[in-house]
Amino acid sequence: MKNLYLLLLLCIASSISVNAQETDYTSFVRPNIGSAHSRYFFYTPAALPFGMAKLAPSTNGSYGNKSGWEAVGYDDGHQSIEGFANFHEFQIGGLLFAPTVGKLQTKPGTLEDPYSGYRSTFDKKDEYATAGYYRVKLQEYDVVAELTATERVGYHRYTFPKTDSAHVIFDIGHQLGESGPVRDAEVFFANNSVWGYVVTQPVYVQKYQEGADIRMYFYAELDKSPTAIGVFNDQKAIAGQQHIKGAGSGLYLTFTTAANEAITIKTGLSYTSIENAKDNLAHEGRSKNFDQARTAATQKWNSMLGRIQVEGGKTSDKTKFYTGLYHALLGRGLASDVNGSYPKNDGTIGQITRKNGTPIHHHYNTDAIWGAFWNLTQLWAIAYPEYYNEWIQSQLLVYRDAGWLGDGIANSKFVSGVGTNFTGLAIAAGYNVGIRNYDIEEAYAAVRKNELEGRDRIPGAGKLDVAMFVRNGYVPFVPDETGAPELMTQGSPFGASHTLEYAFSASAAAQFARALNKQADYKQFVSLSTGWRTLYDPKTGFLRPKDTKGAFLDNFNPFQSWRGFQEGNAWQYTFYVPHEPEELVKRVGHRNFVHRLDSIFTVSQKNVFGGGTHIDAFAGIEGLYNHGNQPNLHISWLFNFADRPDLSQKWVRAICDEFYGTDGIHGYGYGQDEDQGQLGAWYVLASMGLFDVKGLTAADPSFQIGTPLFDKITISLPKDIRPRPFVISITNPQENGIYIDKVQINGRPQKMLSLPFRELSHGGKLEVTKKASHF
Repeated sequence: MKNLYLLLLLCIASSISVNAQETDYTSFVRPNIGSAHSRYFFYTPAALPFGMAKLAPSTNGSYGNKSGWEAVGYDDGHQSIEGFANFHEFQIGGLLFAPTVGKLQTKPGTLEDPYSGYRSTFDKKDEYATAGYYRVKLQEYDVVAELTATERVGYHRYTFPKTDSAHVIFDIGHQLGESGPVRDAEVFFANNSVWGYVVTQPVYVQKYQEGADIRMYFYAELDKSPTAIGVFNDQKAIAGQQHIKGAGSGLYLTFTTAANEAITIKTGLSYTSIENAKDNLAHEGRSKNFDQARTAATQKWNSMLGRIQVEGGKTSDKTKFYTGLYHALLGRGLASDVNGSYPKNDGTIGQITRKNGTPIHHHYNTDAIWGAFWNLTQLWAIAYPEYYNEWIQSQLLVYRDAGWLGDGIANSKFVSGVGTNFTGLAIAAGYNVGIRNYDIEEAYAAVRKNELEGRDRIPGAGKLDVAMFVRNGYVPFVPDETGAPELMTQGSPFGASHTLEYAFSASAAAQFARALNKQADYKQFVSLSTGWRTLYDPKTGFLRPKDTKGAFLDNFNPFQSWRGFQEGNAWQYTFYVPHEPEELVKRVGHRNFVHRLDSIFTVSQKNVFGGGTHIDAFAGIEGLYNHGNQPNLHISWLFNFADRPDLSQKWVRAICDEFYGTDGIHGYGYGQDEDQGQLGAWYVLASMGLFDVKGLTAADPSFQIGTPLFDKITISLPKDIRPRPFVISITNPQENGIYIDKVQINGRPQKMLSLPFRELSHGGKLEVTKKASHF
């Protein structure tokens, strides 16, 4: 019996030891990386993957956003915080809470003069952020602020000093981030609860759906009763009142606190109603206190990050990897409630079908999918296919409600970022990789309409010039004299890049049509997919814009951006033929193609593969290569189609090492646009040694194989999603080379550096053997 008891103790100790050694992937996540000059939705540490509640400190979120995309919200270089916002999404932001002590102030103040408002300075050593949790000490008030979240509930915990003038400010009626001007707001207090809403008019919503708005609702519960209550409108405070309405409105509560006394606020959020915000709080927040919610958040993040386990390699690369993966899982968050209510495109409330009382899927907000087929959708297909499926269902909800697919949606309102629409391509690619739990005929009809129809096309659907592409085989260059080039129908100042994008999308739609035996459509799409060829100029070796008469534009300068090409130039866009890279190589000439591309990267390396150290989202647009922007993200992998995979291995590794950093300024280039996880997802793919130039749009999609940064990578999903794991391993990890000697898939030697997606989805093993040197 004694031996049995000792054996039992050893088993328990062993179990504890194993559990203790489980990897905490959140320990590698550093949200502050690249947060200098970042977009409003970029820095939201207190959130769950794809969640609605996204809490974060705001340093300049109240500064406004004239163009709808400027870098405001949180900046790693700022030294004061104005408060803590609850909503962070593309074109969506609002509900700022702020704890203060002493004299009541009702405006945030400025970075230059933090004492002019309720903001507080802070010291970086007193700040901590990771996936699902944030903490900072506000120096002016000696208050420690902590944030965490469930999917739809935000948790604030403010620990105050001993005082009879502790305040919590609910700044509801002011613009935050990309939200646009406030049209209306309202806030109430009763029985230790605060609730209300704010209505905003973001720039992109007004551009594509004039008159539409974004509505955010909340219901917050506090665990302490205030000693005083009041409301305010901008700087005018009214003591004793418990309700106020109108733009600029807010409410404050005053407390008496003991030393180190914490006040916790649980905030249910919704895009449909106060009642649903309250219901979300009841379902997700009532049974969890702050610490329990934080623990659950860490567990959720570890579960999702842990679907891709990396072993070996450098610690700094693991930090880049899991921080990039975190950003890829952070963007494009929930828009539907626990009960399946969701905001419809027309401003009314819709209801997702429920089964046994549970919605059959969720609805999500999403930035435009421009370029995401080279990062996000590939990552979703590899490790998060259930989300990819729900993303498609979200798009089809909007299609059903409004009649057209939207490239980007904010509360189902159309917010196409650049006026194109790649949603059809992404749906077709999803079908290719087996993501099909939706009405496939409806999805195909939506894709077909998106790629072919221009008649009565609404602004929010983007691609307003697609009829010109279908008629001519290319989109003509037409100068913009309106100030709204995205809304032009007879051509575009970006005619060349639109031609390339529409040809790529047509190729994806062709495979979808073929799979469903839509032969006539298939032939039309295949014909359209060759439209890029009409723009190839053999004299210069560049793709060039054409005018309405079919002539190349004169005074051609391949470095010039914005003339025929959106956010790029001919040097960059000439490589934008992802569906026919072999044909592009043939036309440019094999030797010339390799020499030109290799030279581009040699020169661009001096500019950190982008805009150098110049802090700006558009830095690098007139360069030879610009990794900080979507149109370039496949280019380093094109050597694989010119029989020089070694050069892809070389330059992909250089980009991973040099473009990506681990500090606030040098994170994703220098202040370049991370765009809801796209650059982070690219790093994840590249460091795994997997990438598909064709964005999973081929009939039998496959990844080009590069050299992994880690010794072993295990892709392991819940067994009800994918029964078997897929393992990528280096057979000679002690070898420091970056070049591949040979690969094996499930023990079978491969002639081509290619991994069919079906092999990955079935589970198995990819073994990569490196060379001792390049030669």
